[in-house]
Amino acid sequence: MRKHLLSWQWQGYAANHMVRSNLVLHLVTTPVFVAALAATVAAPITGPWWLALAGLGGMLAALVAQGRGHRSEPAAPVPFTGPGDFVSRFLAEQLVNFPRLVVSGGWARAWRAAGDRAHETRLA
Repeated sequence: MRKHLLSWQWQGYAANHMVRSNLVLHLVTTPVFVAALAATVAAPITGPWWLALAGLGGMLAALVAQGRGHRSEPAAPVPFTGPGDFVSRFLAEQLVNFPRLVVSGGWARAWRAAGDRAHETRLA
């Protein structure tokens, strides 16, 4: 795991979340991931085995969708150094940094900036 993961990830976060389709994708899939994680954790406590399978499926769907969404961004994410780096970065994004982007107003600013860039491109 990277030292100071949350602040390290946050420093480059805006550059990896500039395209409207990726912003919307994250807005939809981050809550799906969080709910799926909760279902997976709750399954051994609440009992139904299918809850764990549904949770794992939801987490996988969110992961795949977001990975595809990041391909549309002009700045590629920093490559993962291994499985631990992948898991820690993905959890940090889902549980801390994307919610922080939304709550801080960064998501709305990125949305407006993407619209401004699209407008400028049409005028050029």
